[in-house]
Amino acid sequence: MENATLKLVREWDKTFPKSDKTEHRKVTFHNRYGITLAADMYIPVDESMKGSDGRFPAIAVSGPFGAVKEQASGLYAQTMAERGFLSIAFDPSYTGESGGEPRNVASPDINTEDFQAAVDFLSVQDNVDPERIGIIGICGFGGMALNAASLDTRIRATVTSTMYNMSRVNANGYYDAEDNEEARNAAKKAMNAQRTADYRSGEYATAGALPDDYPEGAPQFLKDYIDYYRRPRGFHPRSQGEGKGWNVTGCMSFINQPICNYTNEIRSAVLMIHGEKAHSLYFSQDEYKKMTSDSKYAGNKELMIIPGAVHTDLYDGGNNNYIPWDKLESFFNKYLNA
Repeated sequence: MENATLKLVREWDKTFPKSDKTEHRKVTFHNRYGITLAADMYIPVDESMKGSDGRFPAIAVSGPFGAVKEQASGLYAQTMAERGFLSIAFDPSYTGESGGEPRNVASPDINTEDFQAAVDFLSVQDNVDPERIGIIGICGFGGMALNAASLDTRIRATVTSTMYNMSRVNANGYYDAEDNEEARNAAKKAMNAQRTADYRSGEYATAGALPDDYPEGAPQFLKDYIDYYRRPRGFHPRSQGEGKGWNVTGCMSFINQPICNYTNEIRSAVLMIHGEKAHSLYFSQDEYKKMTSDSKYAGNKELMIIPGAVHTDLYDGGNNNYIPWDKLESFFNKYLNA
């Protein structure tokens, strides 16, 4: 299958400075649904970081949910490349510079496949050792990364950072406050009515991006999102559906399609990182408990809670360098060299 031709921005347009310790290039690859994905590849400049066979270990990174590769995932990829791992940060299907129509929709199946397609791509690169590939999923793509790790035995090590389980939050609401039939039925009725309206109009209604200013009475986590996505710190014009947000029906399938069902069968290593003050901490705590309960493979699983950090601090380090880069490096060195 040939990759589709995508419109890619070639000049540096990231929310973080370009490193002189890595070589950067744009690449494309396709998933098994025929969607071509766009990625930024970061290659260590220091040739001594290669293995004895002249190839690098590799990492694929994606997320946060609604973000683009020019934001947090690119920062993670570039930083890991500085530390010796050939890395790619990719835009998921239907978002950013990647292909897929309609735009700004998500799928528990296809977005899990996106990670596996990234592993496909890395596995056939001449300068990558296919036996030493890991993945990093941020925010909602942390859940997708776990889902991919439970399915793809080529993935040797997985890191989730400030993870969401998108199926759980869509089906049950935050903190499972809407985990009941009536709430789900109301949500489904509203979205199915929107489907009819969209088909009649010929256009998919969008939910809109985050506001520039804090709404009155906004919870702290919403303010944190605004401080990242709508401020110079993390703003990017292609993020949040190019300012339009997700389609109103864009996450509908998550309600009825759970992810992470067999995480206690993941044999490869997993490191889950989350902020102590994050509203989303319960996702990682509960997934870690599920992953290590009644499992023969709990010995290479770890939950690392970062004191004082909120959800978005693990996007870019926040104001206190909260991302534990040394831990990520030592984790991947241990398990991609095992």
